[in-house]
Amino acid sequence: MKFKDFVYQRPEMEEFTARFNDLLTKFEESDSFVAQDEALKDINTIREEFISMNNICQIRHTVDTKDAFYGAENEFFDANGPKYQALGNRFYTALTASKFRTELEAKHGKQLFVIAELSKTTFEPIILSDLQEENKLVSEYVKIKAGATITFRDKEYNLSALVPLETSQDRTTRKEASEAKWAFFEKHKLDFDRIYDEQVNLRHGMAEKLGYKNYIELGYARMLRSDYDAEMVAGFRQQILDYVVPLVSDLFERQRKRLSLDTLHHYDESFRFDSGNPKPKGNPDWIIKNAQKMYSELSPETNDFFNYMIEKDLMDLVNREGKATGGYCTFINKYEAPYIFSNFNGTSGDIDVLTHEAGHAFQVYSSKDIGLKEYNWPTYEACEIHSMSMEFFTWPWMNLFFEEDTEKYMFAHLAGALKFLPYGVAVDEFQHYVYENVDATPTERNDAWRAIEKKYMPHRNYGGHPLLEEGRFWQRQNHIFSMPFYYIDYTLAQICAFQFWKRDRENHEKAWGQYLTLCKAGGSLPFLELVKLAGLQSPFEKGCIESVIGEVRAWLDSVDDTVF
Repeated sequence: MKFKDFVYQRPEMEEFTARFNDLLTKFEESDSFVAQDEALKDINTIREEFISMNNICQIRHTVDTKDAFYGAENEFFDANGPKYQALGNRFYTALTASKFRTELEAKHGKQLFVIAELSKTTFEPIILSDLQEENKLVSEYVKIKAGATITFRDKEYNLSALVPLETSQDRTTRKEASEAKWAFFEKHKLDFDRIYDEQVNLRHGMAEKLGYKNYIELGYARMLRSDYDAEMVAGFRQQILDYVVPLVSDLFERQRKRLSLDTLHHYDESFRFDSGNPKPKGNPDWIIKNAQKMYSELSPETNDFFNYMIEKDLMDLVNREGKATGGYCTFINKYEAPYIFSNFNGTSGDIDVLTHEAGHAFQVYSSKDIGLKEYNWPTYEACEIHSMSMEFFTWPWMNLFFEEDTEKYMFAHLAGALKFLPYGVAVDEFQHYVYENVDATPTERNDAWRAIEKKYMPHRNYGGHPLLEEGRFWQRQNHIFSMPFYYIDYTLAQICAFQFWKRDRENHEKAWGQYLTLCKAGGSLPFLELVKLAGLQSPFEKGCIESVIGEVRAWLDSVDDTVF
């Protein structure tokens, strides 16, 4: 079956709830471990059915947000997802109270019960309507951005289509394209203020109802973080400030000189070389053909995986009108099918997003037979190791896409990964500020962002741009609205991915073997145990960041970027 043939049927909530409760009763009343384990398997199957319909709906809605049918179905899941969560909470309560818990742990591992214990603390029926409202607000934000129509030089663009113009060799073009984009955000800034203000108050209220001090504690529990806390994250951010921010400032100064500019403005940051940024040398079909060659040569496992993705049409990669922004990978349990969504726009980002999301898809493809929904994916920071490391494991094949610009691409890619780290921790610190200061006004939040931005990105120059000077750059970041506290994950994973980058250059077979072990483990272990399983050093460990960054800096310093 190809993706277009995957059957979508809206779950009948009354019928689904009755079936779920029957299976839960069977689980609770089982008089042997074998019987209870069989009931667990049945519960897992029915949960996968619901999630599969949800994910098929999500894909078909985001590939065309103007589709009325899937728009309505998306609203159904906004309203009924929390009801499904309520059933899951009942299951987790029964699971953790099981009289056969020892046997279940021995078979399925302790992580299932760690997930259950944390999940139990994130839901009570009293917050069901709050969760429904939270979903509606996220969908509103996504729809506003997906519906962006930006007029630039008598042509209309959406946000994704405008990106190539923002990296034009002509400085006037990229400045005006940037201004056109931010004019869209100016138009909707009060909408974004309102949506986020409602979200913050809603989330804080849910935290209080559940007995938490604030949403930070609830947010960490919702992210299933069991082996590190906010204090450790704060220490990690400090290491980025100490060891990475100065290096990134040097890289931007190196870029300014390379571009022969008196001042590097915000609209210059993504333009890396006077000769133009590296771009794929062919169209999307050509990219996929070369990606197929790349993955056939990388390993037998990636060959099987990528052929599967192509044969079943499990990728929607090209930007279109009405398509949601960004990129993601999801998994349709019922069909054992990963799915990759992106917005190709003719930039090097097309290759980045393809290899990144393929890393996610390869992991879930590799661990899909573990047998528990909870283990399809690990927690998000571990997920991002798979994706960011895949970007580096595919380096030896970048000549297929960039030809004579391959070294230029590698320099830009590695430097870009390093430049991301200060921004990534800035987003995280901003969210901690927001949920520690729930009574802050929108203006105070914007002021906080601007102060945090100056701390971690001292090089950034907005040149007096009103919207950005008042601290609204953060409003472009989907994660802040849709998945609070999902951003430090990228930075933690990047430090791990840099380690794989180094090891792959030293011993490919060994590095790939460790990566494959990590992928196959899925979500069966918490983050730090997965890091250990892969033979990596914890990003929280003292000296880790300094050591890893030193290797990256040495490589960047070895390249004469003035010739590009």
